[in-house]
Amino acid sequence: MKIKPIKTQADYEGALERIEGLFDAKPNTPKGDEFEVLVTLVSAYEDEHYKIDAPDPVEAIKHIMEAQEMRSQDMIKFLGSSSKVSEVMNKKRGLSLSMIRKLTHGLHIPAEILVREYELSR
Repeated sequence: MKIKPIKTQADYEGALERIEGLFDAKPNTPKGDEFEVLVTLVSAYEDEHYKIDAPDPVEAIKHIMEAQEMRSQDMIKFLGSSSKVSEVMNKKRGLSLSMIRKLTHGLHIPAEILVREYELSR
């Protein structure tokens, strides 16, 4: 097992290739240990070089709605009236603290996502 830090794209691609070859390695074996270490190194490299920003709050809500096959009417209990739902979903109204609490509790959307700033339409 020859493991080294992943510093370049070539190192990264080589590590991915090696991981693929070790995918069926049994845990607690030399190959299984190598697999674990490489996965950790690749994860650290990806965290640094391929950051994925969290979605804006409205996009997160839309994603959850789609995943749970919800309609706008289903959002009334979280956002208020149907007009408020329309305004929030079209980014004409920001989320209130009360709405954020209801969405976090009811739809399990992390508050960190819902409190992010986003641009409202004019």
